[in-house]
Amino acid sequence: MRLFVKLLLSYLLVVVLAELALAFLVEVFAPEFFRGHVAHMLGASAMMGMGPMAEALRKDLEWALRSTLNSAFLASLPVATLVAGGIAFFVSRKLTQTAVMLATASRKVAEGDYSVRLPVLGNDELSELALHFNRLAEALEKIERTRVELIGNVAHELRTPLAALQGYAEAMADGVMPADAAARAITREVQAMRRLVEDLSMVSRVEAGAVPMELRPYEADALLRAAYERFLPAFEAKGVELDLQLPEKPLPPVQADPERVGQVLANLIRNALRHTPAGGRVILSLGEDASGARFCVSDTGPGIPREFQERVFERFFRLDPARSRAQGGTGVGLTVAKGLVEAMGGRIWLTSEVGKGTTFCFTLPFA
Repeated sequence: MRLFVKLLLSYLLVVVLAELALAFLVEVFAPEFFRGHVAHMLGASAMMGMGPMAEALRKDLEWALRSTLNSAFLASLPVATLVAGGIAFFVSRKLTQTAVMLATASRKVAEGDYSVRLPVLGNDELSELALHFNRLAEALEKIERTRVELIGNVAHELRTPLAALQGYAEAMADGVMPADAAARAITREVQAMRRLVEDLSMVSRVEAGAVPMELRPYEADALLRAAYERFLPAFEAKGVELDLQLPEKPLPPVQADPERVGQVLANLIRNALRHTPAGGRVILSLGEDASGARFCVSDTGPGIPREFQERVFERFFRLDPARSRAQGGTGVGLTVAKGLVEAMGGRIWLTSEVGKGTTFCFTLPFA
């Protein structure tokens, strides 16, 4: 109601000012115009022949003109007031409805209900405000969902090593398990927990853009060759072939952080080794496209179904519904890889076909 009163007063002020301006203009310009018009109608000679009567007639006509105009102004004032009141009512009603909906929705969001949305009607500023509010609520809902999933995932990841630690401790206390064997098992589980904590710390820093980068020109083939030499013994131990394919003509240096590139390659190669059975093959290749140097890691593993391909870069996402830790990994390696590649100005993607394998590629810009 207060908004209606303010709008009504503002519209009435405009009406009064318009009436005063119009009256002033009429008072200034109308008499002179009227005199000339009357003289033109009666003729100058006729006016002179009439003498004093002509002057009295002119004044009487001018008074009649002013009286008519003033009466018209006074008559139009109530009509203008009604029109101003109607416009103020409809405008204030629309603004008030939007403000009430926005206040209600904001209160629900403040209480933790991020599913609330405002109707977007029209293309005016109020509709744009509702659209931006909906985008804000959607972003908050996504953040809340991610937070809940993160808490659940962390709890799930910690449950297994904690249960194992409790079991080993009880077995050692009951004398069922030798102390040295229990100590080794406990150390192994503690290392797994420490790796999880380190991965979580890296994910949080990557998503916050807080990972330090020392970008400098570096040879792309040297980065891939170093990763090949680092992981070759692990592939030989599992019986998986590891091939290195470099272009005949060396590529220009890339602008990157060698340590972070090595971390990205390590995550991709570990995934390839983990999912490629013995007798399979993994290829490390280097190429060039419009975005810069293209690094690819291809395997002959089981592949990734199409419905899961867009989720592989999510935190803790695993294709294994049982979320088994038997093969290691915390499910954040690809998340870290994506964040690091994008922080260096590149992009990362995958192509996969079930039963034929998967290829992960990422690009780095040339120096």
